[in-house]
Formats: sequence, C-alpha cells, structure tokens
Amino acid sequence: MLIQEYRLERAREIADLFHSAVHAIDNRLYDAEQKEAWAPTPPDYALWANRLDLKRPFLAILDGRVAGFIELDPDGHIDCTYTHPGFQRRGIATSLYRHLEGEAQSRGMSRLYVEASEIALPFFEKHGFSLIRQNRLERGGVMLINYTMEKFL
Repeated sequence: MLIQEYRLERAREIADLFHSAVHAIDNRLYDAEQKEAWAPTPPDYALWANRLDLKRPFLAILDGRVAGFIELDPDGHIDCTYTHPGFQRRGIATSLYRHLEGEAQSRGMSRLYVEASEIALPFFEKHGFSLIRQNRLERGGVMLINYTMEKFL
C-alpha cells in the first residue's frame, strides 16, 4: 500500500468511495434514509472536486485504486476517514491515521479532533481519542448522530 497526497484525477474515485462506504454501513447503525442524507445518490462530483481541492486528503492506494482517504485540516480537525468497502479490515484506515498523526506532529499540532460516526467511534477510541460529547445534526430533515472526540499529541 502506498500513502500519497491528493491528486485531481482521483476526485471522482474518492467521491464514489465515500458514497459506497456510507451506503455499505450496517442498517442497524444508520438506516437507508440516514445514509442517503449523509451521502446523496448520485454523488455531486463538482462539489467533491472543489471540496477535495481545498482539503487535500491523504490517499491509500492499493492495487492501483484508492482504498481509503483521510483529511487533516490546519487546526487538527480530521474531517473524513473512509475506506472502500472492498478494502475494509485490511488496516487501511489505521495506516492512513498513522500517516496523518505523523504529519500533524511534524506540523507542530498538539491536538487532533473529529466528529466520528457510530461506526468510526471504536476506531478513534482504539487510537487514543477521548469522547467529548454526542452530537445530533440534521441533514435534509433527517437526524444523524455523531461524536466529538479529541486526542492530545
């Protein structure tokens, strides 16, 4: 696996990965309506291209494909961490997170924080994040729950 910085030619692939990852989540955690509010069908590729150009995520490349991505904002915020459903349970997210943490330390950041979904909560706990609070947010009239978490470096 190779970790590399974002490249424009990967924008559509990343948008599709995000959509696939969200819609593959077990319905016991988020139902179909919640997943559609979170990741509308079809993805808005123009919106994603603009977003990714600003966020500049780190990409995990495996077998020539984007297997996952993670974003680090200048203030230590981790906005997205997603692994393609076909590559889950292979250490992709852990490798991306370790790369991100190394980058954060090299940039002199002392704190990382994230709004983790139900499915991502255990991942971030495993990597030393502490739970701050549960959040309820509304998207298109649909209620979603996530968790604010932080880790001091």
